[in-house]
Amino acid sequence: MARKNDLSQRNILSGVLFGIGFAAFIDEMVFHQLLRWHHFYDLSTTEVGLISDGLFHAFSWFATIGGLFLFADLRRRNAFMPMVWWGSILLGAGGFQLYDGTIQHKWMKIHQIRYVDNVFVYDLVWNSIAILMIIAGLVLILSFKRRREAS
Repeated sequence: MARKNDLSQRNILSGVLFGIGFAAFIDEMVFHQLLRWHHFYDLSTTEVGLISDGLFHAFSWFATIGGLFLFADLRRRNAFMPMVWWGSILLGAGGFQLYDGTIQHKWMKIHQIRYVDNVFVYDLVWNSIAILMIIAGLVLILSFKRRREAS
């Protein structure tokens, strides 16, 4: 039987993968397809942007499915820790969003959240939500660990 710490780590990995995949899926669906604000890679033609969106979409599904396979294994083993898993989803989604908003938008400049004169407001909201998700995820995970250590 796996140790409690190993199971906690599996819950975290499952949740983080699912969170990354889910956030990437929502980003691609809403901002790339429905609103058409940008493509994953905007430094070339529209066709290249669409291909990059397809690859990004595939990545989001691989992460989501990987997280769900781990989730199914945790459920099968009766090792599912809901508070840790949900916290990890927030951690993964927020981490992905912060990476996207800082590294891809500002450092690599492969796309912006939206091409407008005052993109600062969009960046502020995008990155603030990411930070709040990361904090909420960490609070859930750490409060679970504190409860477990106290009992």
